[in-house]
Amino acid sequence: MKRIILIIITVILDLFAVICLFLTYGPISYFRDLWITTSMTTMNHRYLAHVFYSEGTIYRVLSQNYLKEVEENTDTNQVELTEIEETEHYESIYEEQILKKDEGNDVYKVIPLSGNGYKGYMVVIYDPKRLDLAITQYLGKRGELLTEMSHRLSFQVGINAGGFADAGGFGNGGVPTGTVIQDGQVLYRGPETGWTGGLIGFTKDHILMLTKDSPEQAIANGMWDAVEFGPFLIVNGKRAIARGNGGWGISSRTVIAQRQDGIVLFIVIDGRQPGYSIGINMVDLTNLLVRYKAYNAANLDGGASTDLVINNQLVNRPCAYSSNGERWIPNAWIVR
Repeated sequence: MKRIILIIITVILDLFAVICLFLTYGPISYFRDLWITTSMTTMNHRYLAHVFYSEGTIYRVLSQNYLKEVEENTDTNQVELTEIEETEHYESIYEEQILKKDEGNDVYKVIPLSGNGYKGYMVVIYDPKRLDLAITQYLGKRGELLTEMSHRLSFQVGINAGGFADAGGFGNGGVPTGTVIQDGQVLYRGPETGWTGGLIGFTKDHILMLTKDSPEQAIANGMWDAVEFGPFLIVNGKRAIARGNGGWGISSRTVIAQRQDGIVLFIVIDGRQPGYSIGINMVDLTNLLVRYKAYNAANLDGGASTDLVINNQLVNRPCAYSSNGERWIPNAWIVR
């Protein structure tokens, strides 16, 4: 009997090994492309691509799967804050989801999202004047959990924002990567990481501004609060050009966007949790944004940092190693 069980276990392990080898080196490129693009766009896990593939293979996959951002800065004159009026007739189910407010709540609305392999949430913020950038009170030393920030600042809605120095995957969120602007002043210049994206923030007139200009030029052009990250997914209604899977693999995502009517969208997609949600790629994410008429949209820090807190309660299912899945973060976009 023991011999039969041993044979069965051996056969199962052999089949598993064959399947893994087929997925890794077989003629179907989907898994290979997914593995390489996901690994190579992390800050600390690029070695996972090199474990299985040569430099040549990695280079070839990345050259076939990429996202080319729109080479423009936001034209803030194209967005106008509009008083939202409900109607009996909407042009699409997506417009109805956005524009039909929840009874008794004129500030925000939560819309569950789901698709091929992912689950998440979109929060519709009707008045961008309520938005603010929250900063860890321990800047330069450690970050804060988003729930910790929520209790301290008493905001209604919050999502994580910019990235942070994360050597070995054990960063404490205290050292932002790139520049942080608050109240029209450069608050912090983080360490160079080789790629920090662009400035993502709001003007004093509450318009989402995406720019690759220097912080000083951005402030001169009206930037009031901002973090540095990316990529930019939509600029002035033009979507980034994607090849293959968009080059960023599949992961948890946090996104901030604004429509031409001024409505701001917070999107969080959970990931790295097989059986619940493995995440979303940049192509599907951009399609989702276009569906809801995002006019300017940018990717924020994702992965284990992806967080959504509403009224002091963690709403999504983050995938860090803490008891509730949260990580310490340096800053957050919040709704007062």
